[in-house]
Amino acid sequence: MKEVSIPCGVDLTQLYRQEVGDYPKFFKMDVLSRLGFLLTERLVGSDENRFQPREDRAVLVFSREGCVANDRNYVATMKDFPSPSLFVYTLPNIVAGEIAIRNKYAGETSAFVLEKYDEKAIFELVRQAFQDPVTQSAVVIWADCPSDTEWDARGWLVNREEL
Repeated sequence: MKEVSIPCGVDLTQLYRQEVGDYPKFFKMDVLSRLGFLLTERLVGSDENRFQPREDRAVLVFSREGCVANDRNYVATMKDFPSPSLFVYTLPNIVAGEIAIRNKYAGETSAFVLEKYDEKAIFELVRQAFQDPVTQSAVVIWADCPSDTEWDARGWLVNREEL
């Protein structure tokens, strides 16, 4: 099982430019989606076949706060004119979709909001995803960001035989 993280306080735009640089949609993403995107890049970025469509990889995203940081930003725009670009990211499952679209994954994509970081609970839900015989691997993300500048971000690439 491969594991990666992004320490709190890292400049996500700079990290994107250093490690990825080829996905302009990154600049429109909220902090939750940016974290999920960058964690996934670190997990699968070196896979030479990563952009081949596949149904055997699941994407499971976990968080405590969901997209609350972006929700607050969106509510602030409602005083004048609500921002459609922020509204797009007012659902915590958007990050799972962003990851699936970028990497052409057609397996399960799910987002879970948990009371707290609980690795046991996370991996129990991952095991449940593997009950589908088609699922052979999963990108698993814990990205909790109560604000645009505070987060706990970890990711795992899990293969069926590792569970």
